[in-house]
Amino acid sequence: MTHSLRRPPLVSITILACFAATTHAAEADPRQGLLNGAADPTGVAVTDDDGNTTYYVAATGRGVKLLRSTDLKSWEPYGRVFDRAVPRWARRAIPGTDGIWAPDLSYHDGLYYLYYSVSTFGSQKSVIGLAVNKSLDPESPDYKWDDRGLVVASSPETTNFNAIDPALLVDEDGRWLLYWGSYWTGLKAAEVDPATGKFKEGAEIQAVAARPDAPNRVIEAPYVLFNDGYYYLFVSWDSCCDGADSTYRVAVGRSKDALGPYVDAEGKPMLEGGGTIILESSERWRGPGHNGVLTSPPSEEWPDGKQWMVHHTYDMQNLDAHRILQVRPLTWGEEGWPKVGEPVATP
Repeated sequence: MTHSLRRPPLVSITILACFAATTHAAEADPRQGLLNGAADPTGVAVTDDDGNTTYYVAATGRGVKLLRSTDLKSWEPYGRVFDRAVPRWARRAIPGTDGIWAPDLSYHDGLYYLYYSVSTFGSQKSVIGLAVNKSLDPESPDYKWDDRGLVVASSPETTNFNAIDPALLVDEDGRWLLYWGSYWTGLKAAEVDPATGKFKEGAEIQAVAARPDAPNRVIEAPYVLFNDGYYYLFVSWDSCCDGADSTYRVAVGRSKDALGPYVDAEGKPMLEGGGTIILESSERWRGPGHNGVLTSPPSEEWPDGKQWMVHHTYDMQNLDAHRILQVRPLTWGEEGWPKVGEPVATP
């Protein structure tokens, strides 16, 4: 069995609007639908001994939603990570929460790692936790999610960052790095101990991107990908969750080192608000963002494999579906910058 790891890790997903049949009609305040749809996707590609590949995705929701697909076009619900909407320890830490945001699913050294965040909208009081599993197949004797609990917390009294939107990278030197952050002073990173999945003793928290001059300093959803000698830091800017009025978009910068400094295509540092826009709203799709990247394994159709950007977006033809999942091909230009194609499936 092989896996598409988090080296371009994330899983691809186009979740059709029909998946949202279980959601309620869009509320007057779209933010009330934060846990509906299938937002903030990440995941893995798993290839069995017969060469068949199945894609698994984790998404925001009560207990963390799981989805699977064999073709990246049609997706089916595949249970949840937690039986409860939120683990007990996280509910005690964050009173008033009713779901889990922005899970990050990847596979390393025989385990599936699922980092997840718990908060309430607009609050800096947040936590990031970690759960691991040996299998994603509920029928397997190895299937059991082990919640390892708190990784990092934030609050107005103790930190200058917000502990949501985690993303794990194992870099080319074998370092395990966790990225996170939303608004406030921007995006952070710290080295992780592979034995625990938590911060190394004495790990330094480093800043990797910020928007100090933007209204409300709107930046979040870090995701780092290595390609042809560079690490690429994908981020999301602006309003994520306002339905047809959402202004979410994806920007990117790159660096020779996974911890930066990252600069955009014009050379502007991402710590100073730099970022090259590669995906933004269109007439039909509003607020695309919180992306990851999935790599399909080599096949007859794609001898070298193929990369896909996965993200959420609002469909102007079905706003009741809230933030749906979408998969787009990801390619690389002559100067090494990523390009995003059209959706592989349209509801």
